[in-house]
Amino acid sequence: MLRKLTVLAAAVGLALAAAPALAASTHKEPEGPPGGWSFEGPFGQYDQEQLQRGYKVYREVCSSCHSMNLVAFRNLGDPGGPFWDPKYKSSVENGYVKAIAKDYQIADIDRDTGDPIKRPGTPADHFVAPFANEAAARASNGGALPPDMSLLARAREGGPAYIYSIVTGYVTTPPAGLKVPAGKFYNPFMQGDLSSFWTGQGPAPEGGFIAMPPPLADNKVQFDDKSPSDLKSEAKDVAAFLMWAADPKMEERKQTGLAVMIFLVLFSGILYASYRALWRNIDHH
Repeated sequence: MLRKLTVLAAAVGLALAAAPALAASTHKEPEGPPGGWSFEGPFGQYDQEQLQRGYKVYREVCSSCHSMNLVAFRNLGDPGGPFWDPKYKSSVENGYVKAIAKDYQIADIDRDTGDPIKRPGTPADHFVAPFANEAAARASNGGALPPDMSLLARAREGGPAYIYSIVTGYVTTPPAGLKVPAGKFYNPFMQGDLSSFWTGQGPAPEGGFIAMPPPLADNKVQFDDKSPSDLKSEAKDVAAFLMWAADPKMEERKQTGLAVMIFLVLFSGILYASYRALWRNIDHH
């Protein structure tokens, strides 16, 4: 019994000792774009044109560092996806998807010789990772490992608003008194503890350091539909695309939920009517 109490006291002591450090880790809450998202709410849907723009931002900017290992090219042509077209019975027959996949070179093995080869991609292939392995990824990014973006919008608190906030939240002129390490960038939406880097007056500012340089800028990506390509528009579109990648069945799930609710309402009405019909001539006293 005494030993159990000793262990419990030690655990409580460690938790109390760690509490200040945890409390010191602060950041600004993610902020979504003005006007919100088209997919918000029980009846929200993905904006296909926005998803296409978001894919272009990922393809031309983000894919140089970030993989999407869980997404196949055919997914782009699935219902609700960026390039879904109802005239194609299957996403693997989608002409847009075939053209996108063909632009990638896929590592494979020659079936006749067994030698490693590169071949054009097909809709069945997955997005190609920018680096051969984790060591190569870290070596190219100052020791930091760029996260896979397949589920990023679901894995981070705030979802697409987190991505939007991080991309648009870089502070070019950090607060006076904040010493930013070489190769790092200050971002108030990054979680961190800046107390050891703070020499100014008052409490340390919110946020943390990020190894990724600001990835987007005004007019960095030119959209085919002539939509605005300022920083916030690019960030909103790519965040929406990453939300689709993390939850491609959202629209289907909402439609199913709505159908279930309608069925339950109708079924409840039928049950009530049946109850009244069966018991209307029965004396309940």
